[in-house]
Amino acid sequence: MNSSELLSRLVAFDTTSRRSNLELIDFVRNLLDDHGIPSRLVPSVDGTRANLYATIGPADHGGVMLSGHTDVVPTLGQDWHSDPWSLKTDDTRHYGRGSCDMKGFIASVLAALPAMTAASLGLPIHLAFSYDEEIGCVGARRLVEAMRDFGVRPRIGLIGEPTGMNLVLGHKGKRAYRVTISGLSCHSAYITSGVNAVEYAAELIAFIRAMNRRMVEQNQLDENYSVPHSTFHVGHIEGGTALNIVPNACHFEFEIRNLPRQALETLAHEVRHFADRRLLPEMRERHPQSDIRFDELSDYPGLHTDPASLVADFARQVNPAAQFADPVSFGTEAGLFNEIGIDCLVCGPGSIDQAHKPDEFVARGQLERCDRMIESLVAQCRRFDDIEAASA
Repeated sequence: MNSSELLSRLVAFDTTSRRSNLELIDFVRNLLDDHGIPSRLVPSVDGTRANLYATIGPADHGGVMLSGHTDVVPTLGQDWHSDPWSLKTDDTRHYGRGSCDMKGFIASVLAALPAMTAASLGLPIHLAFSYDEEIGCVGARRLVEAMRDFGVRPRIGLIGEPTGMNLVLGHKGKRAYRVTISGLSCHSAYITSGVNAVEYAAELIAFIRAMNRRMVEQNQLDENYSVPHSTFHVGHIEGGTALNIVPNACHFEFEIRNLPRQALETLAHEVRHFADRRLLPEMRERHPQSDIRFDELSDYPGLHTDPASLVADFARQVNPAAQFADPVSFGTEAGLFNEIGIDCLVCGPGSIDQAHKPDEFVARGQLERCDRMIESLVAQCRRFDDIEAASA
């Protein structure tokens, strides 16, 4: 099957995040089995989803990892002009959920399996397909932990998120929290007898919002990013039952997206410090059991790859038409792989402008460019058995 045919098969699997991806993974495993390629699974805790890892070529030294996530965002509430789970193709585009983000890249990789197995590879090609990336790189974190115990790990990695087939060397990290404020209810005519959880949540939210301004005022900027500073954002809040009742509970969710050279922990500490030192003492004067609890929802590191790195040199060899693109504010799994010594960059077909939207698409020309890059990568891995040589 060519990449377009494979993309049609992949889009047909509803792998919305938090749903099982096992049907898609079984399909990929069967393809690998047909080509005599062994694979291993790293499942989720409940066993309903799984990462897949496979190596083609010599398994006794590092090589090149091709990585992509198998999950997609929901279609609920979106106005699609075609079935999102059935690939629609016209003269210039392939439409379907995940066609751009990021089943197009996976389809190009799978289309090259015959070439990979027919070649006598000196440099191994590793495949790493994950689950639940869209809700915080959940699956890749389990895969990375398993890879720590692998005897041999990839030396470099190409993460196939949509970049217009250009080379992205940097992106922001992200941490998300759910904050639960516990106060004390009373009649609203006697507010001094209670602790208003909604109002204290509002004070904390105002502080979080002000952190954006502080990043600018403190000149914590990187002008290579379209949003040149670390950002703070509150996206969901619930609290209160009736206007005449002082609310005893409120919760909200917020995220921090940090420039990779700015420590996430330091930024998160400022928010927690304000809650612990400024808000809680006042709350507990009225009600000692008052509390502000932070529960981490997701966390992944940023990426900052040197343009002179091995992975950048190798990517230019196999994708010579590519340009170095500006770093991006959206996240990927690249930073997690970097933490275990895999030198990564991001390069894949399509545009992030089409991702997560109704009528998501990948341009046919983009998919063809990705096919050519993978073909060139296979040729490079056939000629060399050393990543330094392959990057020269």
